[in-house]
Amino acid sequence: MFSNDQKKRIRFTKMHGLGNDFMVVELIKQSYVFSSSIIKKLSNRNTGIGFDQLLIIEKSHNSQFDFHYRIFNSNGNEVEQCGNGARCVGLFVLLKNLTNKKHITFSTNKKYISVHFISYNNIQVNMNEPSFDLKNIPVSKKIISNNFSVKLLNKNLKCNLVTIGNPHCIIQVESIIHAPVKKIGQILERHPLFIQGINVGFMKIINKNHIQLRVYERDVGETQSCGSNACAAVAVGIAKKILNKNVRVDLLGGRLEINWNGFNYPLYMKGPANYVYDGHIYI
Repeated sequence: MFSNDQKKRIRFTKMHGLGNDFMVVELIKQSYVFSSSIIKKLSNRNTGIGFDQLLIIEKSHNSQFDFHYRIFNSNGNEVEQCGNGARCVGLFVLLKNLTNKKHITFSTNKKYISVHFISYNNIQVNMNEPSFDLKNIPVSKKIISNNFSVKLLNKNLKCNLVTIGNPHCIIQVESIIHAPVKKIGQILERHPLFIQGINVGFMKIINKNHIQLRVYERDVGETQSCGSNACAAVAVGIAKKILNKNVRVDLLGGRLEINWNGFNYPLYMKGPANYVYDGHIYI
């Protein structure tokens, strides 16, 4: 075994957005390269820190943005987007005095986001315009429409595809309590139709301004909440004209507010971010 003085000491912060929990690390004042095997060990809830995603904040690669933001799922795979994480990193850079701005811009793996800090319980993220173009969604050529059916568990399941920087499949259900989230989520997450995997949302419409949602996240499993999937579900509902432009989304971990004026406009998400504790670990 190595002693602690032979290992790298890394500072981190534990945060969560509606129960979707994160290990947040700034690699501006400290340096380290996280391998997928290390991320898997750290994410373990019995022997590690435990988290759904590792969020890394780096110096901006472009003078147009304040910071660069990277997201790794608990299995070590880097992904494109995390809405709950965006609110948390916005709060993080303020708590750590990395900026004094209340409007903060981040470049990401695929695009950019901007975070507007109003209060701890009211952080708004500009998630940009959703895309329903299959050219922007990594799917098999067998899929020719973002509104299609697939046969699962002896039923024809109606699916709607959209990307919010990361790919989502939204399924409308009659009850989120009785929806077979784990069974269907496990099948669809790595189905051959989805080349890079898919996040699966199970949406029940209460009325045109209110939905309930459960989410099976790619590489993670069911989580307490998923901000980008909440955005995706509302975008699908608005595009299909079954939801209004301002929608309350109730997830297992709490509530988000989503606003989208439709095509050619950015989509906005509002919700809380929570600081849990600071720590350090020797790797």
